[in-house]
Amino acid sequence: VQLQASGGGLVQAGGSLRLSCAASGSTSRVHHMGWFRQTPGKARDFVAAMTWGGPSTYYADSVKGRFTISRDNAKKTVYLQMNSLKPEDTAVYYCAADMLGGYHDPGAMYEYDYWGQGTLVTVSS
Repeated sequence: VQLQASGGGLVQAGGSLRLSCAASGSTSRVHHMGWFRQTPGKARDFVAAMTWGGPSTYYADSVKGRFTISRDNAKKTVYLQMNSLKPEDTAVYYCAADMLGGYHDPGAMYEYDYWGQGTLVTVSS
């Protein structure tokens, strides 16, 4: 599975952006698709995830009520709609795919097998 993230950019605080992550190759064994973010010198943090074949969604507390993860299976694309953006949301955002096989914690970075290249989101105050 190859992942291509896009949609980052510069936005003012309170604004919105929608990130996209397009998957290529076979997605038949994808369990979760997730979004993580990272700022310089810090660990990569979980943002949101969803099951590829079901309705379950998961969010970090810091983005609940502001961000929404969704997918289009036909397009093999997962989206992250980000509203009410804050300067602290500034980061490089990565999408990732977790493959089937037992119980997986959707919020744990180590569970994910494939990663996109990252897209920069900058929120100005």
